[in-house]
Amino acid sequence: MSDNLVINNLRVNVAGGEILKGLSLSVKSGEIHALMGPNGCGKSTLANALMGHPNYNVDSGSVTLNEIDVLELGPDERAKLGLFLAFQYPTAIPGVTLANFLRMAVSAVRIVDGNDAATTSLVPMREFRKELRGKMEELGVDDSFARRYLNDGLSGGEKKRAEVLQLAMLEPKIAILDETDSGLDIDAIKVVGESVNQLVGPNLGVLIITHYPRLLNYIKPHFVHVILDGRIVESGGWELAERLEAEGYDAIREKHGVEFVQQTDPKLDAPIQI
Repeated sequence: MSDNLVINNLRVNVAGGEILKGLSLSVKSGEIHALMGPNGCGKSTLANALMGHPNYNVDSGSVTLNEIDVLELGPDERAKLGLFLAFQYPTAIPGVTLANFLRMAVSAVRIVDGNDAATTSLVPMREFRKELRGKMEELGVDDSFARRYLNDGLSGGEKKRAEVLQLAMLEPKIAILDETDSGLDIDAIKVVGESVNQLVGPNLGVLIITHYPRLLNYIKPHFVHVILDGRIVESGGWELAERLEAEGYDAIREKHGVEFVQQTDPKLDAPIQI
């Protein structure tokens, strides 16, 4: 049975300002979708709203995964259901090794019904180490990487590789990659892209959020969508990404009569991550 994430007419506000204005999209297992748009159009708002960030308020619309109402669930429950988010800016946690973090995370998403976080046993260490080493070998990650503190002192490329390793270990149904190429040089983009490609398959649906098509040279999407002013205005195949690379977003803005306005947080008078 194919897993299916369905977003229907989603409207989301941040600090009282509406960012998503009726966005609809469907992602199935085995499919790779790319959501492209300039800074400030609502890409990261969608990612954060899907995972239940408390600062992103859903005004209306629906989100379901295999017909289960995602919006009624907390972030941890969404992860257990099969949603995964690779952050644009991963948080550093000094003192917590990547291996310990992954063991806790894997144990949390695999708990049996009726258990809660306080009583759930961790995956047995021997079993976890064998699985982790297998995934690291598959992705070409050195064993020493697991002993480093989570995102602390890591380069941009290393942080994104840690996110990909989390994706491999958690084995979600739908993965959302929020500007995974952000801040990476060409070599790092290639490494991350090839790593994600190894995980793509019939049991995983992927939504890649980006504003440059560089990462898409390594992870070829089946579908490309353009978001402007909180809505998807065009959809197509790889040729749409090529057109954006050649022409930018101005032609599409003019075609759909969209005037770009940088969204700001009225409380901070500064750009917010949308």
